[in-house]
Amino acid sequence: MIKGIETAIIRSGFDKKHCYVHMRAGAFPDGLIIITTQKLLLSGIDRFEPLETMTSFDYGATWTQPTAEKGFSSRIDKDMEVLCCDFTPSFHARTKKMLGIGQTVRYKGESVARPSPRETAYAVYDRQNQCWGRWQTLEMPNQMKFYNCGAGCAQRVDLPSGDILLPFYFKKNNVFCSGVMRCIFDGDRLMYQTHGSELCEDESGRGIYEPSLTYYKEKYYLTLRADNCGYVSVSGDGLSYSKPIVWRWNDGTVLPNYNTQQHWVCHSDGLFLVYTRRGANNEHVFRHRAPLFMAQVDTKRLCLIKETERIIVPERGARLGNFGVTHISPYETIVTVSEWMQPVGCEKYNSDNAFFVTKIKWEKKNQYYCV
Repeated sequence: MIKGIETAIIRSGFDKKHCYVHMRAGAFPDGLIIITTQKLLLSGIDRFEPLETMTSFDYGATWTQPTAEKGFSSRIDKDMEVLCCDFTPSFHARTKKMLGIGQTVRYKGESVARPSPRETAYAVYDRQNQCWGRWQTLEMPNQMKFYNCGAGCAQRVDLPSGDILLPFYFKKNNVFCSGVMRCIFDGDRLMYQTHGSELCEDESGRGIYEPSLTYYKEKYYLTLRADNCGYVSVSGDGLSYSKPIVWRWNDGTVLPNYNTQQHWVCHSDGLFLVYTRRGANNEHVFRHRAPLFMAQVDTKRLCLIKETERIIVPERGARLGNFGVTHISPYETIVTVSEWMQPVGCEKYNSDNAFFVTKIKWEKKNQYYCV
């Protein structure tokens, strides 16, 4: 099924004040790939700067340097600065547009403003002018539970009709809940239609969040982050989901992933999960968020096949938990991630805010690649 896996560093360099994070890609069918990323102020906690863009015109063989864009500039809401973050670009086949979706964050000075509202944010790439349009926010139903609600770091599923199944999470009774909303995208505006199951309960009691979605052989699979473990849930219609169960190996033991997102690699011949975990000589890495692993999913038993696990991005002291997965052709999928240079001192293990691109090459055409 997998012909080969190649990992390359396309950029590196660390000034010890900032580092680039949230490196994710979207691909046009003709070889143009757009990566979005943003700087993090190392002296703060989740103190981001506006998103920047890198481009490749040759399926990822060469790349431009990160460039700031006016469309991602911050805004002022009352006495708070508002930014778009946790952004994931993805090609929307029906409209032939690149639609990126993330969420907002508000700051007072150098700190995240708490409590404060949070929204799903999105932007559309202007292919002709080679830049992103001004970011907008998705209007949600006027309900208190959607006061703190966003679709950060999420893999979505675009339906043949052009409608979008978008995973999101929100605070309900002070607990994180996750679900999937169905949206309309007309090429310019993203509009909420409805949402399905509200998944809230987990072993830690704090809830489940940062969901990612994929479609494989007539079912929808949702993977979810929680404080103590990762969860998986399944749906037949994309909106109503089974009770989440803890990710396990095929021998019944719990996958030692925790407090970190996971994402999908989906090929028509097999479904895979990309994740981080304990137990890989990585006690020195924050929350064991490196290396990046990939393993095949047993979709009948809803578990990972342990003997298929492999490292796809190496560990060099820095965390790799905020990454992206993108199909760039029917025969190639990429995983993109940059080294997150916190806590201070992780560079002693040779990390230097490297930008990794791992190419997964398929033996057979991926029928789920849509253009």
